[in-house]
Amino acid sequence: MRGAHAMTLHVITPPDRLRALLVQPDFIVMPAVWDGLTAKLASEAGFATAFLSGSCVAASRLGGPDLDLISFGEMLNSLEMVRGAAPGTLVLADGDHGYGNAMNVQRTVRAYGRAGAAAVLIEDKVTPRALTAAGKPCLPRDEARLKVRAAVEAARDSGILVMARTDCRPTQGIDEAIARVEMFVEEGADLLFLDSPADEAEILRAVAASGGRPHFAVLSPGAPRETPTQARAAELGLKIGTYPTGLLSPAVAGIRSGLAALAEGRSAAESALPPAELTATLGYGAYEAAARQFAL
Repeated sequence: MRGAHAMTLHVITPPDRLRALLVQPDFIVMPAVWDGLTAKLASEAGFATAFLSGSCVAASRLGGPDLDLISFGEMLNSLEMVRGAAPGTLVLADGDHGYGNAMNVQRTVRAYGRAGAAAVLIEDKVTPRALTAAGKPCLPRDEARLKVRAAVEAARDSGILVMARTDCRPTQGIDEAIARVEMFVEEGADLLFLDSPADEAEILRAVAASGGRPHFAVLSPGAPRETPTQARAAELGLKIGTYPTGLLSPAVAGIRSGLAALAEGRSAAESALPPAELTATLGYGAYEAAARQFAL
């Protein structure tokens, strides 16, 4: 380097880009993805962000429910697939409960940061949960605080944003849930998430408790939670909305249509893409163009 005053270049990281996006006035629609193909398609559709959803990863990798069966390694591998197929996408990666205690949380946050996630979600559910799909048992408040504190400390390595989620609304009530949102703000969480609000009044309380920091919501219909439209979510002060069944449900329906067509003696469902469109979507032409320079 020349001279004593050589300049240090600042690399714009995914967390930097997400922070810049969050100060813009628009409501952010964040598709829920689970692999390279879904991430690529979401990017090509014009979405700058995506949520790597634990429920979608569980569905695709296990063919099963989102009941704490997915492991840290499987989620990290899914994040790597998403980043590889859509490197420009700002990924909010589901870190679930951190896959263990506070030290596991730190490992999760650091690994997601190294892998290029823009943000990571950490929740206050008990793991492993009781052997039932009913309810969402949560950690005591002080233990939840320390998990978020551990996440925020580990996030300093990469700058990754921490989204703190509380799942205690169904089992402990809205007052406890709001107290936890306020506690997570005190601990330095960048984004907040009250799961399963019962109505718009609870959403408004959660947004107010977030202290001006962006608040996230799951807006897929069907579950026992308030799911406003995108326009109404923005009016209520929510900043990010994700749709865990938005791509997954049509994908399941499409696969079933294809299977039904084969069972009926046809070669493809009526909804199937034309072969040329499918090969173009999967990048065969781009591969040939890139590989030409190395062909003998």
